[in-house]
Parts: sequence; C-alpha cells; structure tokens
Amino acid sequence: MLAARGPDAKILAGGQSLMPLMNMRLVRPAVLVDINHIRSLAYMRMENGQLAIGAVARARDVELWPAARERCPILAEALRWVGHAEIRNRGTVCGSLAHADPAAELPVVAVALDAELTAESVRGRRTIPAARFFLSVLTTALEADEVLTEVRMPALTPGAGWGFVEFARRRGDFALAAVAALLERGSDGVCTRARVVLGGMDATPRRAERAEQSLVGERLTKERFAAAGREAATSLEPPGDVHASAEYRRKLAAVLVERALAAAADRLPREG
Repeated sequence: MLAARGPDAKILAGGQSLMPLMNMRLVRPAVLVDINHIRSLAYMRMENGQLAIGAVARARDVELWPAARERCPILAEALRWVGHAEIRNRGTVCGSLAHADPAAELPVVAVALDAELTAESVRGRRTIPAARFFLSVLTTALEADEVLTEVRMPALTPGAGWGFVEFARRRGDFALAAVAALLERGSDGVCTRARVVLGGMDATPRRAERAEQSLVGERLTKERFAAAGREAATSLEPPGDVHASAEYRRKLAAVLVERALAAAADRLPREG
C-alpha cells in the first residue's frame, strides 16, 4: 500500500498522534494503512543486550515490561511521562518515534541510548541510528514508502547511572523541556562517560556535547552538575512560543540538566 500510494498514505497503529493531526486538518491522507492486525509486530524481547520493540507494541506494555524496568529503566521512566495511561494503552513506542514531536520523551531517550531503528519497504530493510533518524519537526529519515517496524534500545551498561526529568505545566501535557542523562565512573571515582540529551529545545533531540565533555575525567559533584547545566544552556537557541519564552526554556534547561545528572549520580554504585 505504501509503495503504491507513497505520501498519500499514512500508517495507523496507536493513532494517538495521527488522529489529532487529522482532526485539525494538518494532515489529510487519502489512505490509512492499519497495521494493528499484524500481531507479529507486537513483540517485546531481549536480543543481544538490546530491547527489541515491534511497531505495534503499546507504550504501556513496554513501560510495565520487567525487562525494560530491570535492563533499561530510563526507558520505563520516560514512558511514565508520555501523556496519560489511557494514551499509553493505545499509543505505540515506534509510533511516537516516527511522529518525531520535538517535545516527545521517547526520541530523547533513543538518542541518549544510541538506539537503532529498522525501516522496511518493498525495496528491503535498513537500519537507521537514532542520531540520524530525527531530521526536523515531525520529520524523520523514513521514506514515504517505508514503515518503522522496530526499534532496538540498548540495555544500560551494568553500573551506569541514569536520570530522566522533564517539566510540563501539568502532568500529561507536552514537555516544555526534558533531559535524559547517563553517567559511568571508574573505581577511582572519576567520570568515564557522560551523555546528556535535551528535548523541547530544538527541532530534534539535542545532545549537550560540551556539557558531556566537561564531566569526563572529573569527579562527579553538585558543582560540576551545575556547571554542566550552564554549559548546556549556553549552546541552546530554543524556540519561544505561547507556552514559554526562549530565555525561560534556556534557564529551564540548565536546571533540568543539573537535576538529571544528580539523579544519574545517585544511581551509580557507591565508591569503594
């Protein structure tokens, strides 16, 4: 169907993003391709240290999946912030990623984890790294004849610390800002790896690479986290809108980066 109709066709899975866009006449597909009956795409399984999630797997099921909570808890935590439980009961993980809303939680986590996304068409299958999947607002690397059939989220490295925080006016609203943070440190207490990714600050999830670099090779302290938050904020040019000004979002980013890093550090194994 996608090969025959191209841009005139849209995939319907959970419908929690597509149907509102259709109601507001922002998209007007001629054909809806309902994939809900393809039960072989509803899987969740551990493979080679990755959480493999099929296109029809519901967000709520992944949120409650023991493997997600034990092996990739940052994903389970981020899912708690996706809309409300009623939305997560229908919405799909792959659908949220394919929708690519700048304020969505799952793209932030996908970039933080270096997730891999599988696109399929009648031409074949290809794997797209999360860092190259999100192109702009509601725009991804998917071609018009492709469907996102799977995402693979790597399990966290044993001993890694993680943090996910976001701020919205009300629980369930779109995030004004969200931050995912990952930390690892050596036996000497020095940080060996840091990953900080922000959502709601740009057209796509934004890595704070300078903030990450400021942490590696250093001991993890509150002062370092505050400095990393300020470093992350200085490189941002967030949009201003009716919900928040650009300056407010920049200040919010600094605070949330600091909090996410502190949460990640609290989850690291104790020194000694």
